Amino acid sequence: MSKIIFITGATSGFGKATAEKFAAHGYDLILNGRRTDRLNELCRSLEKKYNIACLALPFDVQDEKAVAEAIDSLPGSWKKIDVLFNNAGLALGRDYFDEADMNDWNIMVDTNIKGFMYVAKAVSKIMAANKQGHIINMGSIAGKQVYEKGNMYCATKFAVDALNHAMRIDLLRHNIKVTGIHPGAAETEFSLVRFKGDEGTAKKIYDGLKPLTAEDIADVIWYCASLPAHVCINDLTITCTQQADAIYFNRNISLPH
Repeated sequence: MSKIIFITGATSGFGKATAEKFAAHGYDLILNGRRTDRLNELCRSLEKKYNIACLALPFDVQDEKAVAEAIDSLPGSWKKIDVLFNNAGLALGRDYFDEADMNDWNIMVDTNIKGFMYVAKAVSKIMAANKQGHIINMGSIAGKQVYEKGNMYCATKFAVDALNHAMRIDLLRHNIKVTGIHPGAAETEFSLVRFKGDEGTAKKIYDGLKPLTAEDIADVIWYCASLPAHVCINDLTITCTQQADAIYFNRNISLPH
């Protein structure tokens, strides 16, 4: 029987690349996202390309009731979840603390902390009953180090880092692995969302850099998930070569191809 991975935020970026990576290795997929048409199309495409089964599970992670109902309603055969990639999240705005938009803050808290928690709680109960599983949480280098104008986004990712450690401890008794993945600069839709569709500002973030790609992160997630049963990577920070941490970059070097 094929293994199953459940991916939130699967319609773009890290989620989509990870769905492709695991499908290529024969995993069946439960894919979540808010954009139902895009989600269904991705499922059809991956089923056809890799001859795997894919279940689209559209819901907004911010909606506690919708999360619980969707996961509770999974057919029995789909509740044998081997891996959860708890990926849904976003940044909105990059403003000084005193000038930030409170609506942006609320959306980030509701998605990056509450939504993260709703999904992890529901799936961890299933894994606990199965006495096995692997939860891979999408953090950020912003959860390791605060930078100017990062304020609430950094705060939410610091919370993810703390919850990742807490889950690792509390789920130990159920034989559940928990891994935190913390990328630095990665070129996905992330910056476009953060700057609310301003393509020029979004692109400037990567000026002079060869940033990480979604596929780079998917490779790392696959590596973590494919290790032997007795091995667990608890916490992993990943940057491109030109980035040392959340603040220091070298944009003036040429890298070999």
